[in-house]
Amino acid sequence: MSKKKTRNTKGKIVSAAWKLFYEQGYDDTTVEEIIEESETSRGSFYHYFEGKDSLLSSLSYLFDEKYEELSETLDDSMNSFDTLMYLNRELFVMIENSISLDLLARLYSSQLVTRGDKHLLDHNRVYYKLLRQIVSRGMEAGEFREEFTVNEIVKAYTLCERALLYDWCLCNGEYSLKHYAEKMLPMFMEKFKKDLK
Repeated sequence: MSKKKTRNTKGKIVSAAWKLFYEQGYDDTTVEEIIEESETSRGSFYHYFEGKDSLLSSLSYLFDEKYEELSETLDDSMNSFDTLMYLNRELFVMIENSISLDLLARLYSSQLVTRGDKHLLDHNRVYYKLLRQIVSRGMEAGEFREEFTVNEIVKAYTLCERALLYDWCLCNGEYSLKHYAEKMLPMFMEKFKKDLK
């Protein structure tokens, strides 16, 4: 099976599952409904996933699909800092509008207790590759302070995003994730910007 076909099939299953989880709730969604919604087969489903519970770890895959989509819309004339803020805003809008708060909380709790690979921290994900590319471009353009490495800036950014998501889950989504991040993330990341006065 080609790599592209594999990604398309798995992606269709993941997208269908999270759509149904959001619309019907996790507990009320069956594997059969996911297969039907994704227009795939039972064999394909079980090729990629052991069962419905294993789909909880696929949220990072969904996020990476969003980042791939966003990478095609990036404006090359925008500085790297603003590009990072744009990516965060668009991802958080997607999360607010299509990811169940309960499932996001389950994902975070599962990552805290897992003994194996923590997929949210997988540096081979599209997410990390795109962030390193943007920050590297910013470093070359002199937009970030030289005493920090690309990896340090990326780590700080991802840490801030996770903190904002975790707090939003803890607070049961009582405020707009997007609006809060628009205020807080630039303040957190300001330390890394070069003063261009």
